[in-house]
Amino acid sequence: MTAAGSNENGSAATVGAIIICMEEHADRIIALYDRHAEDWDRTRSRHLFEQVWLDRFRDLLPPCGSVLDLGCGMAEPITRHLIQAGYRVTGIDSSPAMIALCRQRFPAQDWIVADMRHLSLGSRFDGILAWDSFFHLRATDQEVMFPFFRAHAVAGAALMFTSGPARGIALGTWQGQPLFHASLAPSEYRGLLAANGFHVVQMIAEDPTCGGHTVWLARLA
Repeated sequence: MTAAGSNENGSAATVGAIIICMEEHADRIIALYDRHAEDWDRTRSRHLFEQVWLDRFRDLLPPCGSVLDLGCGMAEPITRHLIQAGYRVTGIDSSPAMIALCRQRFPAQDWIVADMRHLSLGSRFDGILAWDSFFHLRATDQEVMFPFFRAHAVAGAALMFTSGPARGIALGTWQGQPLFHASLAPSEYRGLLAANGFHVVQMIAEDPTCGGHTVWLARLA
């Protein structure tokens, strides 16, 4: 992930303006996915390249445990895998169109239209998953998510999320529109996890066996 302010010739004011301009795209993520939910459903590969990490995640869960899936999308293929393995899933996504697809496919599970940054479900889960969703938040929003993780985790709960390999902002493109990503530094994630009672079980930056994803797997003490 490339930092926004890497131009040594730019003034601090210019760098700040660039960052603010890039961060404005974070506010458009929800509408972008909601508007193109059917496109995402059609083009998202069902090949479970995440299998190895999901197995590591599941190794920390009790059989038939409960999982909170933050940014569940349309429940394919990761959430389907968890459901078929016998886990009870509560899926959260800010896109009503995505959640509608989830409800059609898996009506026995719980699906909620909500912004993960403002969760207060009053329930705790054996596992919390934020795969390719958490990293669409601004860095400042990511920082405040960790108390939410803890508030929704039972003792010994597993937490798995993806991030960038270093602090910075990156803009991809999807459906012809900018797609915002942000990351903290690994040391910052470690500090936030520790401050909220989680210890890191495994972390691999840009894992070549998982499509270059940077993956964090942690457990609540």
